Amino acid sequence: MGYTAVHPVWGRLDASMDDLGCDRAWTDVHRVKGLRLACPECGGRVFARASQHVVRHFYHQVRPPDCELANESPEHHLLKLELVVAARAAGWRAELEVSSEVRNWRADVMVFDEHDRPFMALEAQLSPMTQDEARMRTDRYARDGVAVCWVALQDRPWERVVPSLRVRSPRRRGETWTVWHGMARYDWAPRTLKAKAKWVHITCPLGDAIRWILDGRVHAHTGANGTVWWTAPAYEDLVLARAQMEAEAEAVRRVAAAERRRQEAEQRAAAAEQHRQDAERRALEWQAELLEWQAELQRLAGFFQRTGLDATVWEAFTQMVRSASGKAIMYGDQSPAHGNGLLVYARPRWTGDGFTLAGVVCPDLEALIEWPAELTILVPNQTWLSRIQAAARSPLKVAVLNPVTGRSTFIRVTAPDVVPVRPNGPDRG
Repeated sequence: MGYTAVHPVWGRLDASMDDLGCDRAWTDVHRVKGLRLACPECGGRVFARASQHVVRHFYHQVRPPDCELANESPEHHLLKLELVVAARAAGWRAELEVSSEVRNWRADVMVFDEHDRPFMALEAQLSPMTQDEARMRTDRYARDGVAVCWVALQDRPWERVVPSLRVRSPRRRGETWTVWHGMARYDWAPRTLKAKAKWVHITCPLGDAIRWILDGRVHAHTGANGTVWWTAPAYEDLVLARAQMEAEAEAVRRVAAAERRRQEAEQRAAAAEQHRQDAERRALEWQAELLEWQAELQRLAGFFQRTGLDATVWEAFTQMVRSASGKAIMYGDQSPAHGNGLLVYARPRWTGDGFTLAGVVCPDLEALIEWPAELTILVPNQTWLSRIQAAARSPLKVAVLNPVTGRSTFIRVTAPDVVPVRPNGPDRG
């Protein structure tokens, strides 16, 4: 069944209008013998019908299988009737089952603007349709300057990609059709970045939703994920405000991050410069130590010549002296009073006490006759020890620090025996 028919003289008839849209009464077409009315879709003959429980409509005496109007479901008819009533109640001219001039689309309800131009199609879509089909049919309307709102009773995949409403029919007498999906508001309170914000679909009477859409109080909005719904411009302004706030916060974070990177770069540069300066200082210190060491070797050239030691052995020997004594060590001159041996001074580390004489390195054997018993003699090998043992005339403390083997031996020499003593190193004062 359908709500429209075509009269050969009166033109288009609309059963949902009191005057049928052509200044005629329902009695002019209902049960009138010989009246020829045609279906606007297939051209087949239709008849007017009405009853206590069925709204006025036109029907085919024999339903043609290829006529879409004739094969629409009762739910479809009721929904598109509700849509046209809602559009008219909102103050707009609306007609049922309107086709384009080239018949490339047929709107369930077409709403006309103040210049009688079609501008909004209301489509009751209850049969299955793919997302691509929904986009294609929407674009087809758009090419003729017509917007469209698709209306369904159930959740359909296509409603996410085109402007649509999901509605619920009245459950009891006196109730109205209700929109429960497709009309949304943006909830964001308080309006700070810490507060969560989200789109929330609202419930409202279908008549209110149609009025808002036709009056331009709401329009189609496409979310970040591509989903389309109806909303008011004020809510879109909130979205923009939050996006701007997020962008500003992100800009602040980026500035802070850039400043942090700059500071880190400065710190790395400062650390690199400090490392360079430290390396330069160490190089200078090493050079100074080298010069000092070379000067020390030059100063001890006569001592080396007398004792047979060389610079390499002497460096290892001095390290063993420091390790064995556990004290800070300083070398003096060759002392004639101590058999031209090299004087060794020591002091406890980490104190400001002065250096005291702690030992003598390789003294002449003739000086051992009256050698102080507690003054340690330091020698580099067993050969020197044997000489001292042979020349000893009184008890002597001897430290054998062998730079070749790295072994340290501390003994007390008595004429003519050698008695090992505990390893206490050079005199620790």
